[in-house]
Amino acid sequence: MIWDALHHVASQFGAGGTLSSDLCPMNYWLVKSEPEAYSWADFVRDTETDWTGVRNYQARNNLQAMQPGDLALFYHSVSEKAVVGVAEVLAAAAPDATAETGSPWVAVRLRPHAPLPSPVPLAALKAEPRLAQLGLLRQSRLSVTPVRAAEFDLVLALGSPDAP
Repeated sequence: MIWDALHHVASQFGAGGTLSSDLCPMNYWLVKSEPEAYSWADFVRDTETDWTGVRNYQARNNLQAMQPGDLALFYHSVSEKAVVGVAEVLAAAAPDATAETGSPWVAVRLRPHAPLPSPVPLAALKAEPRLAQLGLLRQSRLSVTPVRAAEFDLVLALGSPDAP
């Protein structure tokens, strides 16, 4: 149901029918979480969360660049290694409540937007030549990475019910 709504929204933008469009200026991201620590199911149960605990400066800079309305691919790392859903940024970066006062660390508020009908495993991402520049593949240890609009759309397509 949510997936159909996501694609309905996507069909409203441009002849290509993609979710990302010049008519819908937003940024796209990928956030990683170990499913044993905080899974997509936990995220859905919580309905929203502060994305805390990021302790890498480049990932922190990516969090600071996030704006309300941006979308993020939710990636299960370590054991599953698959994109499993899409999150929406609700609030821009603010001090991370789990960090020491005065530290440079920030968090953003996220909510689940839609699960992918089919998880997109890391192997499928690596096998797709058009994803060769995807941050997850180029800087695999970084927990928050930007995603180009075309990459975002392609990952959604790979996770769609019609994917080969």
